[in-house]
Amino acid sequence: MSALTKDRNTVRKEGDYAVYPVKAAKKIFAGSIVCIGADGYALPGSDTAGLKFVGIARGYVDNTSGASGALKVEVWRRGAFELAASGMAITNAGDKVYVVDDQTVGLAATTANDVACGKITEFNTATSVYVDVAAL
Repeated sequence: MSALTKDRNTVRKEGDYAVYPVKAAKKIFAGSIVCIGADGYALPGSDTAGLKFVGIARGYVDNTSGASGALKVEVWRRGAFELAASGMAITNAGDKVYVVDDQTVGLAATTANDVACGKITEFNTATSVYVDVAAL
């Protein structure tokens, strides 16, 4: 493309959320961790090689009887969310965390595939932390 020679009506989208097509036969629950696979389709978060974290689901999507892309999920891309965790300590504040499943995060030592999803902003309990999902 060449450089502009007149004004352009550039479409603007707020950066707080994004929309992804959901993989066939998948169900994504509101408030869950969402990843995309190598094929670009959204699915529930898990500690699986090749997945990339994209956000926290804004709503429930049931694509269990649809083809890949038949439905879409909106995800929050920014904010601190209270997520389940295992064996956390107050000293983990500021640490990077990784996806364990669609509601749980862990430290690198507890996950096999290191699907990064943010940093701990606040320690709540040994089983609950707040994670800033924009801080990768």
